[in-house]
Parts: sequence; C-alpha cells; structure tokens
Amino acid sequence: MLMKSGRERFGTFIRSEREAKEIGLREMAKKIGVSPTYLSKVERDEFPPPAEDKVRKIASVLGLDADELLALAGRVASDLTDIIRQRPREMADFLRAAKGLTAEDMARLQRQAQKAKEK
Repeated sequence: MLMKSGRERFGTFIRSEREAKEIGLREMAKKIGVSPTYLSKVERDEFPPPAEDKVRKIASVLGLDADELLALAGRVASDLTDIIRQRPREMADFLRAAKGLTAEDMARLQRQAQKAKEK
C-alpha cells in the first residue's frame, strides 16, 4: 500500500518518493511531460493531482502501483469506470458487498473468477 500515514496528500507523497529515489524535479517533470513549475505546484499541493495519464507516468517513473497512486489522487482508472458504466447496478452491489472482505478473500475471489473465465 502506498499511504504510509492516514491521509497523506498526493503532492507530498510523490515529492517524498521522488526525493527518496534521488530524481530531480526537472528530470521528473521531463519524464512525465510537464513543466517543472507545474510539477512543483502539484508537489506542494497547490494544484490538484494531474490527469490519469500523468499519474500513470509518475507511478511508472517512481516504481509505484498505478491504481494505488490514482486512488491517492482521488481518481479511478478509466478502464474501471468503463466496466462500472457497462453494469452500474451490478458493480455497485458487488463493490458494496466486497467492502468488508479481507485481501485474502479478494485474492480468492479473483482466482475463482479467473478459473471461471478459463472454462
């Protein structure tokens, strides 16, 4: 899991991760395709987290899980929103039912779904 402290802010978190990996601000900005000024403001939480494609690039550069970083940014991956839009009622029911499951329970469900898919 990404979040080390309860509600760490997106910008604070990515600045900390970038500095821990000794990646300069300008280098990071270039790798993700934004200006250093913009990235600096995001890291200081003066700007909201960037769009999904930039968050994914940040995750890649920092070696983080893109879905977890998107969640920290307050976003959901576009492929997941597409799935929800296809079956909104069923997915809402499923997610609410899954809320209390442990990570182990979720892994078991995933394995069972994969087996059913292969049949």
